[in-house]
Amino acid sequence: MTDNPKGYRHPELLVTPQALSAALASGASTTLLDLRPAEQYAGGHLPGAVHLDIWGISLIDTDPAPLRAFLWIIEHLLAERGVSADRPVVLYEETSGTRAARAFWFLEFFGHPDVRVLDGGVRAWTAAGLPLSHQHDRLDRKDAAILDTRADAEYDGTLVRAARGGAIPGAIHLEWKQSVGPDGAFKPAADLNAMFAHAGVTPDREVVPYCQGGYRAAHSYLALRLLGFPRVRNYLGSWKEWGDKTELPIEHPGQPED
Repeated sequence: MTDNPKGYRHPELLVTPQALSAALASGASTTLLDLRPAEQYAGGHLPGAVHLDIWGISLIDTDPAPLRAFLWIIEHLLAERGVSADRPVVLYEETSGTRAARAFWFLEFFGHPDVRVLDGGVRAWTAAGLPLSHQHDRLDRKDAAILDTRADAEYDGTLVRAARGGAIPGAIHLEWKQSVGPDGAFKPAADLNAMFAHAGVTPDREVVPYCQGGYRAAHSYLALRLLGFPRVRNYLGSWKEWGDKTELPIEHPGQPED
């Protein structure tokens, strides 16, 4: 993925859109990290890229204890996005900007052996005539379960609380209240496991709960964490973000099609 038209001493630290596209087309195993704000990622990103915005995570005290905690947070966030030493990483943002450069520094600091920045970012990628993806990477994946924790009317689209009503395509509907018993406490583990398993939410899948704004989804997140589910992520923007973005797909479960 390396060429050197600009005469750098280390041209391998950058990759052009053309070289990256060719490498991906050849089947190269590469982790693509989009460092832009979430709304820009949702508006179109490199195919296969995962989102990680660490812009607001800063450190102003480099004493040993806070420094260790800060670096642990960054390392944990990178690992959650699939970054590992055995896969090359390509970082990008809108241009060759500070977000990608900051993530590059973190990865070199942690000793990653193969990390690069997409020179020119998304702007250069689209200028080269290369496509962007508008699909979220967990749609239609059998190893992922999108969990809709809202009320029935919100799920089927009869109660509209965003620009559009409905649900994320393929979402499993299980209202958050079903995790709680009549006494207001969480149900026993056996009951919760049976309920989630019956719906198709199992520990071998990554589970992404969502609601309207992340509160009810967080409740289901907690229930799944109590059960020991290893991969659970709360969709913070939830339906308010998804329903307002008219370019994203939706469905209307339980409603007859026109």
